[in-house]
Amino acid sequence: MKNQNQTDADNILRIKYQSRLYELPYTIIRSSRKTCSISISPDCEITLRVPLRATDREISHLLIEKRIWIITKYLEMQEKQQNRPVSDLTDPQRAALERRYIDAAREYFPKRVEHFHQFTGGSYNRITIRDQKTRWGSCSARGTLSFNWRLMLAPPAILDYVVVHELCHLTHMNHSAAFWQSVEQVYPDYRTARKWLKEHGQELVL
Repeated sequence: MKNQNQTDADNILRIKYQSRLYELPYTIIRSSRKTCSISISPDCEITLRVPLRATDREISHLLIEKRIWIITKYLEMQEKQQNRPVSDLTDPQRAALERRYIDAAREYFPKRVEHFHQFTGGSYNRITIRDQKTRWGSCSARGTLSFNWRLMLAPPAILDYVVVHELCHLTHMNHSAAFWQSVEQVYPDYRTARKWLKEHGQELVL
């Protein structure tokens, strides 16, 4: 069954923190998932992913329960964004360089997928290269593997971890204990790679 997403971007979360009132815009994405999650991108974009039938009351409860995590993570991302090195590239230069990285990614990712697929099993239909702001990779129910071209800016070992992660989703479409066991069998040091992405992922920009 095709995944139907419903997006609502006109929301404001108000949080009083350390004697200051913050008004934070956030987006709600409803899909056929079973659980709720909150993510904050390196660009400080707040996204709630919830089941299709999640009620406004349930969403409100989630925001209240996670408000301290949200504001501290938001301020952390904001600080990292402000401290991000300023590039000397002009917009045309940056666009041209991005195209080169994307072209390189389209050639490189299939090779790494082919290498690790022999160890992970499962069946995939195609590989796509994307410019996602909050995800490094994804695996659809139809077997489409998608990867963020910005991983080409990361150490090769980090890129390989994401490839293994998504390949393991071909047989485990969740993050269960069995899934992580599959990842660890192929990529034993996956925890280090996950930590690196959390700490340095926002640096993968031109």
